[in-house]
Amino acid sequence: MKKLLFTWLMCFCALSLNAKELRVLLADGLKKAQVQNSGLVYIYEEGGKKYKVSAAETLNISLNGKTLSLGALKTQKPLIIEPAKGVKLTFQKNTYTGKFYIVIKDNTFRLVEHTDIEDYLLGVLPYEMSYSWPVEALKAQAVSARTYTLMQLKNKKRKDFDLYNDTRDQMYKGSGKVYDSVREAVQGTQGQVLTYKGNPFHTYYHANCGGGTDDAKIWTGAKGPTIKPLQGHSCAYDKHSKSYTWANTVPQKSINKFVNKNGLQGSVSKIKVADKSASKRAITLEFTTNKGKKELSCAKFRLAVGASLLKSCKLTDIKKNNRGFAFNGHGYGHGIGMCQDGAKGMALAGKNYKQILSNYFPSAELTEL
Repeated sequence: MKKLLFTWLMCFCALSLNAKELRVLLADGLKKAQVQNSGLVYIYEEGGKKYKVSAAETLNISLNGKTLSLGALKTQKPLIIEPAKGVKLTFQKNTYTGKFYIVIKDNTFRLVEHTDIEDYLLGVLPYEMSYSWPVEALKAQAVSARTYTLMQLKNKKRKDFDLYNDTRDQMYKGSGKVYDSVREAVQGTQGQVLTYKGNPFHTYYHANCGGGTDDAKIWTGAKGPTIKPLQGHSCAYDKHSKSYTWANTVPQKSINKFVNKNGLQGSVSKIKVADKSASKRAITLEFTTNKGKKELSCAKFRLAVGASLLKSCKLTDIKKNNRGFAFNGHGYGHGIGMCQDGAKGMALAGKNYKQILSNYFPSAELTEL
């Protein structure tokens, strides 16, 4: 196993995450919303006078035309709910510790939390990896999630927010509820990210790689050579998981809908793997109907028919049955970057988070921001 280098970066070219305020989109397209405060909060329009709400209560927010209302306060500017230290805000059963910004967007409003990276990670880890898993696996997840966040912040197309609170970025349900193991993992890796030749990269991760990860380009479709940390690596620690081997039937209707939408008419009578990666993950599938044949992306097919049904493209068998097609395979997810089940297995075998990261992102450097 190649050693994972640890470096200190005094001046990081992108930004210092610890000093960066993240803007997480919690909800969009709202006309009304309710936020519960556990104690003292300050309510104000952007740049305006602050008003205190001392007691815990339910704050009702509404939009009438272009005017936001919260109690007696009415404004067309962004409206802010700022909790005092130790006070939590609850929205749709999740609790948060950052400031809420209510921002008008067209004829509705967005609810955006402003928080910092470390608090953000407290609300990501237990929903991307179980809080009950070994701390060394959680530490590897913390570094991966922190680095991935850094890369997602480069998306300049988003105006009022930086990150979605779901799988478009990472699952996030607020830092109001924190597990001890998650806190230990985040604090124990504070400010640490992965870089390659001085630059951060997308530290992808997934549930189970089925015995080995793949080159990122088979999933992202990127052109040119992939950086070494994302070229794929063997994994000998994920067989303990129920996701390592699976079998499911994909309905005929779902398959036909996918191929018809992608230029092949008729009902599919045969599916076979047309091209596969070095780790035997299907890159393209050949679909046959009475109208002809066509090769299509397995990754796109998986997302179209349901990623929890077709758990991965590492397929071992495909057979027609009376309901559609029976698929057998290994792993769960896109198979790029860190295998979470493998990280758990390595931690149970006594490996630390640096060794876990080194295995799944070879030649990467652990960098302190």
